[in-house]
Amino acid sequence: MQQRRVGLAEAAHMELVSGVVQLRPEDAMVEAMLRGWRDQQTARGLKEDTIVPRERLVRRFLEFTNDYPWCWTPGHMDEWSLSLTAELHLAPSTIRSYQCTIRQFSEFLIDGRYGWAVACEREFGPGQHPVAIAHEWNTIAHLNDYEGNPEARPFTRAELQRFLDYADDQVDRAVKVKRKGALAAYRDATLFKVIYGWGLRRTETAKLDLVDFGRNPAAPEFGSYGMLNVRYGKAKRGQPPRRRNVASVMDWAVDAVADYVENVRARFGCEDHPALWVTERGGRVKPAEINARFVAYRDALKLPAVLVPHSLRHSYVTHLTEDGVDRRFIQAQVGHENDSSTAVYTHVSDDFMNAALRRALTPALGAENDGTARKGRR
Repeated sequence: MQQRRVGLAEAAHMELVSGVVQLRPEDAMVEAMLRGWRDQQTARGLKEDTIVPRERLVRRFLEFTNDYPWCWTPGHMDEWSLSLTAELHLAPSTIRSYQCTIRQFSEFLIDGRYGWAVACEREFGPGQHPVAIAHEWNTIAHLNDYEGNPEARPFTRAELQRFLDYADDQVDRAVKVKRKGALAAYRDATLFKVIYGWGLRRTETAKLDLVDFGRNPAAPEFGSYGMLNVRYGKAKRGQPPRRRNVASVMDWAVDAVADYVENVRARFGCEDHPALWVTERGGRVKPAEINARFVAYRDALKLPAVLVPHSLRHSYVTHLTEDGVDRRFIQAQVGHENDSSTAVYTHVSDDFMNAALRRALTPALGAENDGTARKGRR
């Protein structure tokens, strides 16, 4: 058998083999296109857990259009986007991500260096070739820094205190009635304190290991818990998780995790397990389990449903801001590249705004009192 050589980068000829009669040549062409796109992404250093969902989405688009890529038009993109909005009610950020994936596949097919247009015309006749289907006028533009639920907010300090107190109370109740879940309740109470105390995401928290805590020479009073190495931070698309070091700033949170590690965790019988949060069956606590326990506590307290585990991270940013901590330091702590990302996490209280207003007005009022401001206006 001889391979069919097409195009400059020869992607098509590498996937299409001559001398073989295909029973369904259209389906064979689609599979060759997907293999070529997979190879291209792999060559760019993208990971399997990025490539596989992209390919799955393209197959969903194929099923929706009920047509082949060389027959796709911008109208197909319009219809699909409308279904994502009107029928599935997906968030704009999710729809834009889906559109971006289809655009990338389409651009791969129409790139002359890969030879797919020539291959399609040779196989299916003149005019049968892929065209661009995603344009500025039929896809969602990224215009806002934050596109999440506008009702999302952090805990107030009073709500946070109620939540953490309730988590602690579950430990006392389990001990009093000699319930089996006392250890798990203690673990979860500490886990929520760590999410808030270090401004973590849910997945970052679930993947913490014992060795991730270490000393910070700048804060020797925290001992072995002065610095937290977050190894599974939120990754950029197609990239591995980003790491960051988070300095401990809340002494009560340090005391809580130290007590859990030194006095409680060993009772789970998982001394050889690396995870910080272990289950009674010897496994690692999963993000979904964190979410389930959080919802149970929140609903028991009748707190607003808009509060989610991520609200604890929002609260960390907001409360440190209200306490006068440097904004740049907070940005580094939570792993934001841009200050605008940190800004949308910040929902300061009226008291903070009033205090900031007084600090802003004091220099002007002081100048007014000594007459300098009055002179400046003349």
